Amino acid sequence: MTANAHRKTPVTLLGLGAMGTALARTWLAAGHPLTVWNRTPARAEALAAEGAKAADSAADAVAASTLVLVCLLDDASVEAALDGADLAGKDLVNLTTTTPAQARARAVWAEERGARYLDGGIMAVPPMVGVPEAGGYVFYSGSRKLFELHRESLAVPVGTTYVGEDAGFAALHDVALLSAMYGMFAGVAHAFALIRREDIDPVAFAPLLGEWVGAMAGPSIEQTARQLATGAFDDSDSSLAMQVAGTPTFLATAEDQGVSPELIRPYFELMRRGLAASGAGQEATSLVDLLVRKA
Repeated sequence: MTANAHRKTPVTLLGLGAMGTALARTWLAAGHPLTVWNRTPARAEALAAEGAKAADSAADAVAASTLVLVCLLDDASVEAALDGADLAGKDLVNLTTTTPAQARARAVWAEERGARYLDGGIMAVPPMVGVPEAGGYVFYSGSRKLFELHRESLAVPVGTTYVGEDAGFAALHDVALLSAMYGMFAGVAHAFALIRREDIDPVAFAPLLGEWVGAMAGPSIEQTARQLATGAFDDSDSSLAMQVAGTPTFLATAEDQGVSPELIRPYFELMRRGLAASGAGQEATSLVDLLVRKA
């Protein structure tokens, strides 16, 4: 351990899956004293060989540092790991993927035990950790004061983006972005399925698909945001009525190509429902409010 390491914030990390291990190695490389714990001890032992201190229990790991980060499977795993640990005076940062409601409840749970709490949503995969140019980052929500206190340490593995005092906002941003990602994956899968049986090279097709999705997504996202902010859903050249009128062609093409329409049919049905509810002049942005259940 270098002399510089003793001037850096000690960190405890619970959870050494692929993501946890990647995070741990970046803090070690940056000179942070690191205590680790994992339910499977062998993973902690591997990091101990690289300079980390492997704790015998989660409670021992928590006791070792004020800044405690948790990167486990789910919310139940967090509660199980921290059961019996003394959290009084600890700064607990939960990087476990949870729902917004679970994050808010966990914040209250932590505060009742004397800990300050931040929730985090990791927008990266393990190979992006420790590689600034890869663009990975973590959403953080909860105490702004706590975030600012530990911002430098939290930014060691990947970038940081603070999204609000509401402890559930990091999880909400995380799931919202990932939901859009899966919607994109669905469209990409359908597009490749359409050409699958034809004499079309998927490698040659890929850049056409990527460029088109990129060209459509950026402007569409910005337009949707503006329309939601202003409530003006009829300022587009592509009306909902025009889009609905074109859907039979897409469904017929899928049928002709022997491709299931299961990935695109639900959205087309939502479009038709939106048209019936809002009228021909509306734009597809109106579908956002149609998805939101009435209180």
